[in-house]
Amino acid sequence: MSDIYLDNNATTKVDHAVVDVMIPYFLEQYGNPSSIHKFADGVARGLKHARQQVQALIGCEHDSEIIFTSCGTESNSTAILSAIKAQPNKKEIITTMVEHPAILNVCDYLEKEGYTIHRMPVDKAGRLNLEAYKKLLSEQVALVTVMWANNETGTIFPVIEMAELANAAGVMFHTDAVQAVGKLPMMLQDTKIDMLSISGHKLHAPKGIGVLYLRRGTRYRPLLRGGHQERGRRAGTENSASIVGLGKACELALEYIEYENTVVKAMRDRLEQGITELIPHCFVTGDLYNRLPNTTDIAFEYIEGESILMLLNKAGIAASSGSACTSGSLEPSHVMRAMDIPYTAAHGTIRFSFSRYNTMAEVEKVIEVMPGIVATLRKLSPYWEGDGPVADPEKAFAPVYA
Repeated sequence: MSDIYLDNNATTKVDHAVVDVMIPYFLEQYGNPSSIHKFADGVARGLKHARQQVQALIGCEHDSEIIFTSCGTESNSTAILSAIKAQPNKKEIITTMVEHPAILNVCDYLEKEGYTIHRMPVDKAGRLNLEAYKKLLSEQVALVTVMWANNETGTIFPVIEMAELANAAGVMFHTDAVQAVGKLPMMLQDTKIDMLSISGHKLHAPKGIGVLYLRRGTRYRPLLRGGHQERGRRAGTENSASIVGLGKACELALEYIEYENTVVKAMRDRLEQGITELIPHCFVTGDLYNRLPNTTDIAFEYIEGESILMLLNKAGIAASSGSACTSGSLEPSHVMRAMDIPYTAAHGTIRFSFSRYNTMAEVEKVIEVMPGIVATLRKLSPYWEGDGPVADPEKAFAPVYA
């Protein structure tokens, strides 16, 4: 069997159909869409069509609500900084403790600039407390920014309800939907969500292209100023080929939504079943009843996640330990810490994330390989002796995480 890729929450393979529609925009339709000649006309039409394809996937009311950006990070930064610039008298932001670094690091920066950042905690299943959220909403809050689904555990947050509550309190609402778009059905025109971020490379489009959805009537200040592109809301000559590619990827994602929530989900569930039945002292993290269909995060107690990944890689299997944007750290991920995952397990969490390109045969291969990897590492662990953990292993772990 060829190598197995189960790290689709980090990035995805670009669909062949996406590549096919992009190629002409490098070689034939290469004009600047702002120009007034035939080399530009076809490009402008391609961008218009792509905007409509994105609109169809997320269910927004107007294609003018789609702003093309370079990535999800740019979309997130634009949303946050626009909200505070448009409302200079409001000095508070509400977010969560389990957001992607693209949100948390901007909030950390703003906190140093004098803003009050309310970071909502989660419970052991990664869920938010809506009653606590309601108490934070006030006329002093410039923005609520909450991810639609967590990138590590797949836990889905009630962003539609949270947006309704924010709107009633006169507060803007943004959601980082990078992991959710293309996996969950959306109809934004029926919500009170003001801004939403998309990243192309998470749904089989190329890297370097993203979207910020901006609901009509939402107060807005651009991050990039210069030319008139994107109706003056995001300056810079359009990345035409990638925009067209993203449009095609959104069209395909809409076609595959049901497949994601049936076939892909079945592969995820089979992997969990096989691993948890064959390997003792492991468990699935997050909200098991309300999560993305493609994502599982499994904690293997008493061993290190990085060591598991190395042996998986040797076996031709790609997975990850937490977010790819933070996995270079030796500390447990901020998501695991926020969920209060025990010390004995927090370092041994592995995220397997599927796509429509995976197969059940690949799942069975991973199930076959994992028990041997875990057994090998536990034999080397100072917290494992014979067939089980040493006495009071959590006490032994505590100094490591202090």
